Amino acid sequence: MSQTNEYVADKPWKLARAQKIMEAGYGLFSAQGIEKVTMPEVAEASGVSRATLFRYFPTKLDLVVAIGTWKFDEILDDYGSRLTPDARASMTASERMRRYLDGYLDLYHNHHDLLRFNYNFNGYLSHRQKNTFGQRQPYMDMMDGFKARFHEIYELGLKDHTLNTDISEASMFSSSFHVMLAAVTRYAAGLVYVSDGTDPEDELVMLADLLFTRYVARPDRSPDTDPDVM
Repeated sequence: MSQTNEYVADKPWKLARAQKIMEAGYGLFSAQGIEKVTMPEVAEASGVSRATLFRYFPTKLDLVVAIGTWKFDEILDDYGSRLTPDARASMTASERMRRYLDGYLDLYHNHHDLLRFNYNFNGYLSHRQKNTFGQRQPYMDMMDGFKARFHEIYELGLKDHTLNTDISEASMFSSSFHVMLAAVTRYAAGLVYVSDGTDPEDELVMLADLLFTRYVARPDRSPDTDPDVM
């Protein structure tokens, strides 16, 4: 769990209360939207006074960022724990890329509440750009975890030549992260029209397949024939 201030530092019972507040806020924000939920409503749902709530989270933005950081940290930890170090070491870069893209499909399949929160979270933050960098920092630090894991895949691709490294790492990460997360978020939030008889998951799998095809090395591309490959 991400701490927002020194008030909860090294105090287990306070950390537990902060967790309870975040869980209550997450439930409300996911179901009703962040803008519609007030801090007093979060206090009531978590069983604390308003004064106590503001000791832990001085502003609504602090609470929202803490929740987003906590929930995506959970996803990263859970997804990382599904592979043993030996299993990860045995995979090619293209196999790890496929797994990375499938992780977004897993988000859609199993975490609609998180994706609905993410949709509201993005909208809430987009209207609060000015003078909020410090408050956003825990979330930005968490996002570096996504970049670090992608960096491992790309670095392996440079070595085993199973990825199309003509595409820069920055471009590949940005396009995959934004396209896939935006797609699963919009489907989960009900913002995409789905015709009768169409399975949204089929459409998302097709999108992941298209990106995967773009990212993997072409059959005719090899270190012997392509001078740009190191």
